[in-house]
Amino acid sequence: MLRLDLTCPDPAANLALDEALLDLAEDGGDGGEILRLWEPHAPLVVVGRSSQVAVEVQQDECRRRAVPVLRRVSGGAAIVTGPGCLMYAVVLSYARHPELRMLDQAHQYVLSRIAAGLSTLGIAADICGTSDLARDGRKFSGNSLRCKREHLLYHGTLLYDFDLSLISSLLGVPPRVPDYRENRPHQEFVANLSVPREALAARLAAAFGASETMSDWPVERTKFLVAERYGRDSWNFAR
Repeated sequence: MLRLDLTCPDPAANLALDEALLDLAEDGGDGGEILRLWEPHAPLVVVGRSSQVAVEVQQDECRRRAVPVLRRVSGGAAIVTGPGCLMYAVVLSYARHPELRMLDQAHQYVLSRIAAGLSTLGIAADICGTSDLARDGRKFSGNSLRCKREHLLYHGTLLYDFDLSLISSLLGVPPRVPDYRENRPHQEFVANLSVPREALAARLAAAFGASETMSDWPVERTKFLVAERYGRDSWNFAR
């Protein structure tokens, strides 16, 4: 598997690049299976493809703090990310892993590998809800996926040194919550792993066997997706 460590200056381009990597694989490009790691330079709200911004996001506070609100191509509820939150995206081939066409198997495949990698850091991670990772009942990773004909994009978050107060300030209560949340507010439900970023990145790369550096990434496709989708209010505030 190829590994790409790349954070774009433009927040919209960061979301677009995940989709561009999936498109590259679908088009039979040189990318094949890919693991991408990145981390925003400033706080960012990312809503799910079907999220209702007015319900899930504290828009007035986002405007006051100049925090962008962008929409990803995958499902799930809104998240807040930024410095101290390692983002990952993995593109997987159905030809190599036909069982991943079953969504429950896809969640299990990816999350179990991340959990196994974290165990080498002494972190006991549990797969909770549909696609969360938690430690001692507190969520540190939320994840979602996008399926295409021959490949799967699975991406998510790993909180390690994030300003958790941002979640309560910028998000409302999600419309759907997992049972293990037990009605806890954001500040009692989420937690940081408190481990170095470099250690997390190394464990993720090892978990997926991403040992070869990707030297050429889909620049033009990323620009196109920003222009046509991620950079447009008509996409980001569609609901």
